[in-house]
Amino acid sequence: MPNYKQKKFTSKSGKEYTFQHPGVRAVSRINDAAKNKHGVVSEEKLSEEILRLVIVAPKMKIDDFEDYGEYSEVVNKAYAWVAGQEEDDDDQSEGSGEKSTE
Repeated sequence: MPNYKQKKFTSKSGKEYTFQHPGVRAVSRINDAAKNKHGVVSEEKLSEEILRLVIVAPKMKIDDFEDYGEYSEVVNKAYAWVAGQEEDDDDQSEGSGEKSTE
């Protein structure tokens, strides 16, 4: 079984999260599962899949977040990272609160 990359992320509020890449096939399945019957992405469905498969610490559900801004920031960062829309570097990005680990 492959050893998937992990990434530490610190939100603007200072809370730390660990993302784990679930693999390319799983990311493809996340994208498929997040769409409704018309092919439109559902924020709720996408978030549930990201929280279930990508954000590994702390394990959370949508209802566990107290602030929509925190929820949105964390889920969007996790999705951007697994979808390859964000650079993956070993140094903490200035002002971003992100750090990659292997």
